[in-house]
Amino acid sequence: MLKALDLSQVMIIDIETVPQYQSFKDVPLHFQELWEHKTQYQRKPDQSAEEFYERAGIMAEFGKIICISLGIFTYQNKRYSLRVKSFFGDDEKEILQQFSALLKKQVPTLMLCAHNGKEFDYPYICRRLLINEIEIPFQLQISGKKPWEINHLDTMELWKFGDYKHYTSLNLLAAILNIPTPKDDIEGHQVRQVYYEEKNLDRIVTYCQKDVITTAQILLKFKGADIFSPNNIIILP
Repeated sequence: MLKALDLSQVMIIDIETVPQYQSFKDVPLHFQELWEHKTQYQRKPDQSAEEFYERAGIMAEFGKIICISLGIFTYQNKRYSLRVKSFFGDDEKEILQQFSALLKKQVPTLMLCAHNGKEFDYPYICRRLLINEIEIPFQLQISGKKPWEINHLDTMELWKFGDYKHYTSLNLLAAILNIPTPKDDIEGHQVRQVYYEEKNLDRIVTYCQKDVITTAQILLKFKGADIFSPNNIIILP
């Protein structure tokens, strides 16, 4: 599986997102109404729009990106290494500009890889780029392209093997493939709390980077290659 894949042409990505506002009360009235309308069929019968707002981070119309982490493969001495870098902060536009500028320096044929990326990371980034009036880099553009012309990998989709209904989390997939993962990570639903209440962005960045590393390890497994040792993972400033 993926024997012919050139990992030097692959960039692993992961994003962390939060609601645009800490509290539903801070949301402009017009957008409160739009939020209530958009989520009316997702909420439980006794759940208010305000109570459901903690999930706003997963919707690009009401959330924002606070971290994009990426990983690039290198190969030497018959082993793969991974270089990991993150763009993060409170200014989403700056994060997206930095990420976009990096992509523009890469070859157009660069392949992006993320876990559940086709359902979340890729469209979320594109929507937020458009909202922030930033040109979408070539590697993320899919309009007018045939399916085989889109250079997007998705480790969850690869694991589906054509099953459209099957969902497998990153942690579960890593566990069944015997990939070691740190036990000190926060969970995805805690990112909003860590960002707004704990104000600990560094913790979120570390969590995002670990997801990039785990996704890269899974891709190595799919390729039939040895996974990284800690010495083969380099975190760039």
